[in-house]
Amino acid sequence: MTKKYIKRIFDDTLEFVLKSKGAVVVEGPKWCGKSTTCKRYAKETVDLMPLKTRDELILEAKLAPHIFLSTRNKPLLIDEWQHIYFIWDQIKVEVDEASEFGQFILTGSVTDRDIDDKGYERSHTGNGRIIRKRMRTMSIFESGEGNGLVSLSKLKNGEFKIAKCNLSIEDYAFLICRGGWPLAINDDKDIALAQAKDYYEVLVTDDLFSLKSIKLVKDESRARKVLRSYARNVSIAATTQTLIDDCVSDESTFDKETFYKYLNALEYLHVIEELPAWNPNVRSKTAIRTKETRHFTDPSIGAAALGLTPNSLFRNMDTFGLMFESLVVRDIRIYADAINAKVYKYRDSKKREADIVIVFDDGSWALAEVKLGGKEDIDSAAKKLLDIARDIDIEKTGNCSFLMVVTKGQLAYKRDDGVYVVPLGCLKN
Repeated sequence: MTKKYIKRIFDDTLEFVLKSKGAVVVEGPKWCGKSTTCKRYAKETVDLMPLKTRDELILEAKLAPHIFLSTRNKPLLIDEWQHIYFIWDQIKVEVDEASEFGQFILTGSVTDRDIDDKGYERSHTGNGRIIRKRMRTMSIFESGEGNGLVSLSKLKNGEFKIAKCNLSIEDYAFLICRGGWPLAINDDKDIALAQAKDYYEVLVTDDLFSLKSIKLVKDESRARKVLRSYARNVSIAATTQTLIDDCVSDESTFDKETFYKYLNALEYLHVIEELPAWNPNVRSKTAIRTKETRHFTDPSIGAAALGLTPNSLFRNMDTFGLMFESLVVRDIRIYADAINAKVYKYRDSKKREADIVIVFDDGSWALAEVKLGGKEDIDSAAKKLLDIARDIDIEKTGNCSFLMVVTKGQLAYKRDDGVYVVPLGCLKN
């Protein structure tokens, strides 16, 4: 039975882009729902996934690219377009000549830095007429577990009302392991949890070794070690050497060049998306640390790599806390994308951290800490956020919109010191 479509936050983004740009490239991890969403806006689809028709379509696109594009209904969706990467220049020509918005939607689960093993370079970038947008897995607001009573946009504008959500810490453990895969939503829990495990298995047995430009030697055991090492360091600014050392046992070695190939492959497949450091102007002489923080595009990938279950997360609360932080980062990235904001992490030489920095399109910013613990942890996090905020030079960096502690609790409220305490289940864009 076909599942009912669940509206995505990305729907509004795609609608706007099709009204304002000639073409859009929609990138994101496999199974995140790109094709399903984009087909809703296309009048015709060229599906390059089925092997039985792919070769014929590739030949048509290669021999007569203008006819391939111009004779089909618009908006035209080309699904898994990297198989005909050479069509890019012709798409640019079609967009320029027609001077119309919403002509083409291109989707792919592999970044086009990896679409050719012959050194192909595009003669046009597509800047101005062709835009790239990232689609992610589903936030807990989209999947229906969250209620979205606290909006980031409204917080930025000083609008806030006390709110509640009904999610428990047990629910968050399940949501970490299930992930935001559309096929996992509203299913039996065992079936839901299987989706992330299946994704992980396909990744380590096939997808990692399918990239033409990286040419990894197929070694499933090594691939699993890399994913486990990365998962053990999620939400941490771990060095590459730390990850490599974590992979090495008495019986094996792992050279840095090969490890970088794995990291590149994971990035190209949209499996990992590291959180860049925010480098604001500060009043003190405090040095800002610029190392990126390790994150999967969905925390369930890390949970699957470590063989974690919702119950086993409770055996190691440190790991649970890091995975919860990664869940929060995923959701806030989704919400930030929808309002044209960027997400970073703050870390300085005083060992002060803000797990999440949201920089809005007007230059203002917000700091957030993620806490799985109770009142004592929240108090400490709020104090730290206030301390960091006081040190940032707003005349050079922009104004502070708000400070927030994201928790596993059920009540969203504003503290006497002005810091918001908001359960993840209450947030939305």
